[in-house]
Amino acid sequence: MKTVGDQYENEAAAMICAEGLLILSRNFSSKTGEIDIIALDAECLVFIEVRARSNPYFLTAAASVDRRKQLKILRTAQVFRQRNKQLAHLPCRFDVIAFEARQSKHNDTHRWIRSAFTA
Repeated sequence: MKTVGDQYENEAAAMICAEGLLILSRNFSSKTGEIDIIALDAECLVFIEVRARSNPYFLTAAASVDRRKQLKILRTAQVFRQRNKQLAHLPCRFDVIAFEARQSKHNDTHRWIRSAFTA
């Protein structure tokens, strides 16, 4: 059964491919956490967190990627690089694709925040 989160991840994956990035992995997980999408942007390894919020009155989707979540992503990215030694030499970037509910329309808006945080 597909969840709403899966729909947003699929939409994000389509956006990423349309921008010319190559998706290497989706929902990569280890004991340290999960990364929604891992892609290659030219010679840069991109770790992407996809977030969505349906209620505009609470914390935004982008803001929900707090320092604790960032640290989990960083640790999981290290595991990915250890398991994929052929990619370990590449520089890394950590992006967030945030889907926010709109108050006046049924369609969600999205923001792709490149280099949303650093190691």
